[in-house]
Amino acid sequence: MLARPDAYRCIECGLPYRATGFSYYHGELANGAAYWSDRGILCSPRCSLAHHRKRAAEGTLQQEPAPDPFEVQPFSRR
Repeated sequence: MLARPDAYRCIECGLPYRATGFSYYHGELANGAAYWSDRGILCSPRCSLAHHRKRAAEGTLQQEPAPDPFEVQPFSRR
């Protein structure tokens, strides 16, 4: 299995979701993280900016908004 970051930790600093200092959308835990990217969630504006700068330096900036990782995606059968 491929190693991947924990889905419930900040991908920049590793702060666990629900920890003191984690930023939530509109300040409500039930609303999910306030910041995220296609690579995972971010705990704060500081980590969001650090992630953006790192992606800019790598040349891997997103070209469109990432889907909200806390929204339930409908199941479809093919």
